[in-house]
Amino acid sequence: MTGVQTCALPIYDLRGWKAEGRRFAMLTAYDFPTARILDAAGIPVLLVGDSVGRNVLGYPDELPVTMEEMLHHTRAVARGAQRAMVVGDMPFMSYQASIEDGVRNAGRFLKEGGAHAVKVEGPQYDLVHRLVEVGIPVMAHVGLTPQSVHAFGGFKVQGRGEAAARVLEHAVGLEKAGAFAVVLEAMPSEVAADITRSLQVPTIGIGAGVACDAQVLVVNDLLGLNERLPKLAKAYADLRTTIADAATAFARDVEAGTFPDEAHTYS
Repeated sequence: MTGVQTCALPIYDLRGWKAEGRRFAMLTAYDFPTARILDAAGIPVLLVGDSVGRNVLGYPDELPVTMEEMLHHTRAVARGAQRAMVVGDMPFMSYQASIEDGVRNAGRFLKEGGAHAVKVEGPQYDLVHRLVEVGIPVMAHVGLTPQSVHAFGGFKVQGRGEAAARVLEHAVGLEKAGAFAVVLEAMPSEVAADITRSLQVPTIGIGAGVACDAQVLVVNDLLGLNERLPKLAKAYADLRTTIADAATAFARDVEAGTFPDEAHTYS
């Protein structure tokens, strides 16, 4: 017996879904209750993204997020997900310095965090190959890779013009290295469509057009918790208003002396 969660969605199913033309959704999750809700809703892949930095921890971007913070949130999501595949996002400088660092830290996501796979950014061909070799499934990520925000000069669309060939090269190389899926972020839709046609593994788009095999959103954007949404995001709810209204109503009842009432008081 082990403490590692059993995944009800094997990695190879995603490749089969692409062959069948079956699209799927991926969402980020950062905590136990959200993971339980998304899992029960039938979301097949939950990404514990380093976007936890901006969406939960109050950081200005993803760069300050640490391995310990990522493992903390990954453990919570893994406890809440009974059927979904849980993917842990390797944070900045947890794999860039050496392959040895990358293997060690990726292993922690599975061993300590309960994840089923990890995600790495950029053309990390040798690292992906080595991780797959030791039995760690890898989701790749090309295009706008947030951990390279300063190298890009900001959060800018990637793959325009002559740069399209380079993004395609990265995606193809990562598939050859063994990645089971590739996230395509913030690139022209025609570039993403070309990459999707070129790969046998699923592409997961975010700001990359409808031709991708799957789509991912940050759950806080999906739920309308953030004040401003990037162009690539869509709010499917307005929980920011719902939470504010609930808090205001509670405070009003407390001030008026009407809470707790008899129904919420022990005798």
